[in-house]
Amino acid sequence: MANIALISCVSKKLSCRAKAQDMYTSTLFKNSLKYAKNVLKPDRIYILSAKYGLLKLKEEIDTYNETLKNKSKKEKLEWSKKIINQINTKCDTKNDVFIFLAGQDYYKYLIPNLPNHKILMENLKIGKRLQWLKGELNE
Repeated sequence: MANIALISCVSKKLSCRAKAQDMYTSTLFKNSLKYAKNVLKPDRIYILSAKYGLLKLKEEIDTYNETLKNKSKKEKLEWSKKIINQINTKCDTKNDVFIFLAGQDYYKYLIPNLPNHKILMENLKIGKRLQWLKGELNE
């Protein structure tokens, strides 16, 4: 059994090719990653990208402008199916624990396929998520 942190991508990005962990430049992403690495200390961390799917932190990607926010339910379900297929090749979906540091669009259709999951900051808007992370990182 492994602990897997899943962090959603954000709109604020570098304008050039970079490692996934460096591509996303918003405070929300940086604090989510810092929280995962320093507090959760999971066995693995992946980024949930609207364009690329499941990303390793050091995986190199090109910049993009895509989000799940404005996608239809059908498109979100298709994206989620792609993610589950990727997770199945890297993780044990029945036994691993999946910890989400992500907005609802990024976990809503994944969690029915991941029986052992935790959603941190559930139902919090971005400002409250930032506040929660800041509080947790300062402890």
